[in-house]
Amino acid sequence: MRSRELVVLVRKELAELFAGRAFWLLLLLIGLLTGQSFISAVNAYAEASGIGGGPSALAQGLSPLDGIVSPTFGAYDLALMLLFPFVAIRLIAVEKSSDALKLMLQFPASLSRQLSAKVIALFVAWLIALVPLAVALGLWLSYGGHLDATETLNLAGGYTLRFLLTAGIAAAAAAMMPGAANAAIAVLGFTIGTWALDFLAAGRGGLVQTIASFTPAATLRNFEHGLFRLDVALVMLIVAALGFALAAIWLDLGRGIRARTLRSIAASVVALVAAIGASAISVSADFSENRRNSFPPAEQRMLARINEPLTITIFLAAEDPRMNDFDRNVLIKLRRAVPRLRVVYPYAGRSGLFESDQRYGEVVYRLGAKTAVSRSTTEEIVVETIATLAGLPAPTAIESTYPGYPLAKQPAGAALIFYLLWPITIVTSRLLLRSRRTG
Repeated sequence: MRSRELVVLVRKELAELFAGRAFWLLLLLIGLLTGQSFISAVNAYAEASGIGGGPSALAQGLSPLDGIVSPTFGAYDLALMLLFPFVAIRLIAVEKSSDALKLMLQFPASLSRQLSAKVIALFVAWLIALVPLAVALGLWLSYGGHLDATETLNLAGGYTLRFLLTAGIAAAAAAMMPGAANAAIAVLGFTIGTWALDFLAAGRGGLVQTIASFTPAATLRNFEHGLFRLDVALVMLIVAALGFALAAIWLDLGRGIRARTLRSIAASVVALVAAIGASAISVSADFSENRRNSFPPAEQRMLARINEPLTITIFLAAEDPRMNDFDRNVLIKLRRAVPRLRVVYPYAGRSGLFESDQRYGEVVYRLGAKTAVSRSTTEEIVVETIATLAGLPAPTAIESTYPGYPLAKQPAGAALIFYLLWPITIVTSRLLLRSRRTG
């Protein structure tokens, strides 16, 4: 009986979803954005592959994850920030503004079941919105392009977590704020705030950088590089669950504002404790085909044998290209390989442009009572320096076996599909559904 109630509620939410203009506008724009991203990515990939007799990049540097999949998914990042919140907000705000919510609360179905139906309907909307992406990847395969299923599914999973996070925050804002416009501003403010935190935390280390590593932009970077972090996934799910819990609390109009506020505080405290516990989990997996987030197996085993705490002090400013290179290409691997690693940033919050410190540019390694200083940020020198400190033989460097996948092809047919057929399909579907309702 309960499952039948849920089915009926889901059908109602889907009917409301399809009746609204926001959902169809989302589909129309997501197709155009995906098409633009895909066409630009294929053209850039073809140029890097030497199309038209131009110079080609090294084959090993041509990865479909970097060149095609991540740029195409970028359209969904924009949609999740600026478009999808309106779809989620509408499902709740319309019922609040029309007082239909008061009637819904008198239904035999519980409020949590009604909210679950909305979440399921939003997830269906997300799956439908992924159709342009599936078309783009299908076109890429038809051109003879390569896709690695594991790294592609990992990235899709990351964006799905991002969708759940957006849906949870939008639902909470719609339930707590008076009116859809106010809820949309609240969601946009949250997004801008996470951008600012992500920017300010670069190269700072400590608690600020730890918190910033869980912002939407930072979490997506992990998935775009083929890295799955369990702590990131759990924190995103916890925040999304908190959003839906707050929505359920504030939609319960039978309770007073004071009671709902206290329940909201309690839910937030529970979520905070759970998030802190989840953030301490250091389990991760490198799903990238070229293993960009991992050292070669021999180096990985050598670094895993280091039992003493390793402290790396980096005398570089966040804006320094060497800091950027060191963080993205070396530290990300060290954090996964060394059991007890601590990184210190003495120039946190300073530009480094006018520094007279003679140590600027140094990287200091401290392992127990031993210390080593280097100015190199290359992977080979870093591993060799750490191995020397630990008294372990540095493994022999092994060349990457990743072949790379150059493809000098134009995006044939993509413009026709995304710029003409997709809008026609969306407009036609909208008109057909509208005529069926009025017929």
